[in-house]
Amino acid sequence: MTSPLLDTTHRALRRTALGTQRTHRVPGLYAGVQRGGELVWGDGIGRRATDAEDPPGPDDQFLVASNTKTFTAVMVMQLRDEGRLDLGDRVGDHLPEVTHPLTVRQGLAHVSGMQREPVGDIWETLVQPTTEELLSGFVQAEAIGRPHDRWHYSNTVYAVLGELVARLDGRTWEESLRARLLDPLELRRTSVGFDDGPRATGYYVAPYDDVPRPEPVIDFRAMAPCGGLASTAADLARWSAFVADPDPDVLSPDTLEEMCQPQAMIDVVGWGAGMGLGFFLVRSDAGRTWVGHTGGMPGHITAVLTHRESRTGAIALMNSTSAPDPAAFALRLGEHVVQHDPAEPEAWRPGTVLPEELAGLRGVWFTEGTPFVFSVVDGHLEARHPDLPKERPSSVFEQVGDDLYRTVQGRERGELLRVTRDHAGVPERLHWATYLCTREPLSFGEMS
Repeated sequence: MTSPLLDTTHRALRRTALGTQRTHRVPGLYAGVQRGGELVWGDGIGRRATDAEDPPGPDDQFLVASNTKTFTAVMVMQLRDEGRLDLGDRVGDHLPEVTHPLTVRQGLAHVSGMQREPVGDIWETLVQPTTEELLSGFVQAEAIGRPHDRWHYSNTVYAVLGELVARLDGRTWEESLRARLLDPLELRRTSVGFDDGPRATGYYVAPYDDVPRPEPVIDFRAMAPCGGLASTAADLARWSAFVADPDPDVLSPDTLEEMCQPQAMIDVVGWGAGMGLGFFLVRSDAGRTWVGHTGGMPGHITAVLTHRESRTGAIALMNSTSAPDPAAFALRLGEHVVQHDPAEPEAWRPGTVLPEELAGLRGVWFTEGTPFVFSVVDGHLEARHPDLPKERPSSVFEQVGDDLYRTVQGRERGELLRVTRDHAGVPERLHWATYLCTREPLSFGEMS
């Protein structure tokens, strides 16, 4: 059961949302915080349209724009897990029309060096390319930098990745999106462009008067995979919950974790933001990492950020072109909840089995003069440095052979732990990532 928030938290979050709406003159916004896919707090401020009295609600659609990229990236990773592509493949291996030598990984992480937008002045004409125009234009697109030199955002590359999904699936990107993500996750109000349900109208508020101007709604055509989705706070709460704890039938949890590993730094000065595979990695002042994306479309500025460790998500939806930084807004909401009103932890549960082969491994082992405490938890072996902060995970081991274990979480993940026993079967030494572990602290000279 999801823990409710304190009344003081509700008031603090509303003050934050109200202050944002007033300070930045946003006609209407909806902000929310989720746990377990449920909006434990949500509030609409202002009006969803200037000819309506009601504020935006959790079931009103906003254009979520580049938040769409997280959906496209997940579908690419699904294809990878299915063995239908590799992240090291050149995109042209699957789309022969693509002659630039960018790889799938480079595209997902915005380190391909390709120009940001399709060829042509699409943000002046607001006419987006067809698939044929996108691919033919991509041949003419400029490589403005070398791959991996620096992070450089590219909408056009993500549109091409969407066509990659469509081509490998043998259907449109939208059909793949619905079959692979929207239907399995029950995201009923997430669609390419607005559906027929309630929605927020997008506006621009000029700096020297207070009269909102309605913004046009763009037909995204082939650019939909990079920014064409509309969604609601209720649907985005479920999406955030999926990012925090993915359904293995939709995407392997290991793959989602892989997507949240830094591939490049966005903020090379303050190191406050990095890029994973399709996800921004935003660092809070408290040192927590939030993963997600932002979106900007005429009349709609949005963000969805998720703190995976606490399974908390923050959603900011604003119907104004001139809205403030949505990531900063969402981060402020989410951080307040995680810091001041965290979810109640589960009670400690006693274990039921102590495997015989693990019994002799319990206790303190020393490596490089440093102690590690080895314990048996829920029938598996774990190791932890005494000074490791409590929010950091222990090293967890999975048996792969007789007295041989693979580190599957925490420090030295992926490395082997090998147990050597004496003639009586008592463990006398361990080799973890090849480093010797002994019961007594030894120098390197004493080990040899």
